[in-house]
Amino acid sequence: MMEKSSIPDNAMPGLFASALEYLVDTRQRSILFMDVMRRRGEQYRDHLTETVPHVLDYEIELIADGRNLERPVNYGLVRVKPPSGVEIDLTRRPFVVVDPRAGHGPGIGGFKADSEIGVAMKAGHPCYFIGFTPEPVPGQTIGDVARAEGTFIEKVIALHPDADGKPCVIGNCQAGWAVMILASLRPELFGPMIIAGAPLSYWAGVRGKNPMRYSGGLLGGSWLTALTSDLGGGKFDGAWLVQNFENMNPSNTLWSKQYNVYSKVDTEAERYLEFERWWGGHVNLNAEEIQFIVDELFVGNNLAAGRIKTSDGEVVDLRKIRSPILVFCSKGDNITPPQQALGWILQLYRNVDEIRYYGQMIVYTVHETVGHLGIFVSGGVAKKEHAEFSSNIDLIDVLPPGLYEATFTAKSADNAHADLVGGNWIMRCEQRTLDDLRAMGGNSLDDERRFATAKRVSEINLSNYRSFVQPWVRALAALHPAEWMRNLHPLRAGYEAFGRDTPVMKAVATEAEAVREHRKPAAKDNPFLKAQQIVSETIVNVLDKWRDTQEAMSESLFLSIYGSPALQAAVGIDPNADPSPVPEMSAEHRKLLDARIAELKAGIGSGGLRECWIRALLYVGMTRGMFDERSLEALRRMRKEDEASRLTLSQFKTLVREQFFMLILDQEASLTAIPKMLPDDMELRRAAIAAIREVLSVVGEISGETATRLERVTQLFGMSEGDPQAGGMSFSPRAKAS
Repeated sequence: MMEKSSIPDNAMPGLFASALEYLVDTRQRSILFMDVMRRRGEQYRDHLTETVPHVLDYEIELIADGRNLERPVNYGLVRVKPPSGVEIDLTRRPFVVVDPRAGHGPGIGGFKADSEIGVAMKAGHPCYFIGFTPEPVPGQTIGDVARAEGTFIEKVIALHPDADGKPCVIGNCQAGWAVMILASLRPELFGPMIIAGAPLSYWAGVRGKNPMRYSGGLLGGSWLTALTSDLGGGKFDGAWLVQNFENMNPSNTLWSKQYNVYSKVDTEAERYLEFERWWGGHVNLNAEEIQFIVDELFVGNNLAAGRIKTSDGEVVDLRKIRSPILVFCSKGDNITPPQQALGWILQLYRNVDEIRYYGQMIVYTVHETVGHLGIFVSGGVAKKEHAEFSSNIDLIDVLPPGLYEATFTAKSADNAHADLVGGNWIMRCEQRTLDDLRAMGGNSLDDERRFATAKRVSEINLSNYRSFVQPWVRALAALHPAEWMRNLHPLRAGYEAFGRDTPVMKAVATEAEAVREHRKPAAKDNPFLKAQQIVSETIVNVLDKWRDTQEAMSESLFLSIYGSPALQAAVGIDPNADPSPVPEMSAEHRKLLDARIAELKAGIGSGGLRECWIRALLYVGMTRGMFDERSLEALRRMRKEDEASRLTLSQFKTLVREQFFMLILDQEASLTAIPKMLPDDMELRRAAIAAIREVLSVVGEISGETATRLERVTQLFGMSEGDPQAGGMSFSPRAKAS
């Protein structure tokens, strides 16, 4: 006997109506989705016809064309014009954003208002952008590009002679290592540097996460890069780099990105097209350029180790950088995880004192969730981290050398001295040690030997390819046009398929117009929409599990192959040696350091009220282990009060560093020298102590060790805690009082 249906009879009409509503909605969404794909294809083709395609959301003015240099390159420098209502202060240091040439076209740092460029202009800084054209100049090398970027920054400096500081340079993703290389070779050109989502230590990572670092070893090294370039007629198609990114998240690549547009086609189309305009703007690199990147960086990991030399024989040593380095990375970034963004610090220094010996100031901040692209394009990140970096860049520039972590706390009405906070967040730079970086995880010595083995295997395979295979490949490549091969790339084909003016696409456009006029979206509570979402989530889960399984297998295979004692012995890896030892300080730098230490010690007793004031403030403030933007803003205002004897930012920075190093070298001698350096005027002394107290108190109560040290410097200034305090925020130690 047939069982009775469990669905109530009165529910059937409603279910039928929902099904009909869903079918109409699905048909309309499908047509609109196809129209979005059509528009994406047309947008792609239009983008390729532009002479200098970019996605900047601002008017620009060409300042320098790299194709006109002695060693021409396909790079250029443009000035970004501020939008209506944004005022630029020409006395503020300019910002220069360098975009990554990692397969995509330029503009990602400023393709909307809430971006790196947008927040810098809102803070009053002039902005410049270094971008590139799709095709490289024949014969250009990474060295040529570095020289060109140095020329561009020189031009920016010349255009802003009254700026209070050298340009702040932002290096995004692959541009980060390029900026770091240039800064090590031309340190005099740079103000603070913001290195965002940039890999610098390519072997670094944590087991079970972010297996992209194993790719070079699993492919047998960089011979495949050479093969691809040879088949491309001496050029490497950037679409292959984009394909690598796509392969890391198959659920998004194969399903989620498209499904999100399909399911929300009425609201998501424009956002999707805006992003795809950049994502589909593939560019080419010369074979020499990509081979350098893969051999020296991705597989060789030679940047932090100091094993890269210029064509002139100069060693690229990141310890030569003299500007503050701000490293921005994220735990949610599967392309540049924090270990790859920060591991170079552990490779170059044994402790924080060594960072100070080189006069370096490194600040890092680690976002908890944002992905790789979100570091550059997320509006939330732009309004928070990038906005804080922009508004506090001059303040960061005067921090004493060392290692810091930037943390952010939401500003509220309850915060003390909230008027000293420029944005919606309070930024603090908290002192850190190398152990804080090690706590993030990293390679063991055995893992380092595995990567060193993969590097040796890569060198052997590349040599064999060049000797035995490359001549035949180049002869074969000469028989067919390289452009034909590039057009057949799967990523390019996906855009081309929908971008042509065919009868099918014309019909899609016509039908889409009709659908928009009679659009009938299904109700949000439609049960079939809910079922659709469940199916989508199932597909995502299956693809994610496939990815996780594939990644686990890749890691296991890499560790097994390159952990083989026989293979390591065959390629000459010492089983007892560290393949990436911390490089020793050069004899030249040691000589300069010893001379500088002697000079600073000899100058401990020199100076006047200004030197005593800075020294005392540093001594007392050291107990807190952090610098708050409110304290630094208070200092900035005090410095600005006295225009007659006002120090430039560079002079003020030098003064702070000198007094800090004196305290580090001989704290007791530095303190006992204060009474002899002070002027006799007790009013000036009282004003100085009052100013120190005010700077310290803007972030909270003065207590504990901080209060104890303040009492000591008060006595050194010839007063007791009970003496009346004069002055305040208007205090500025005058040069004539020094």
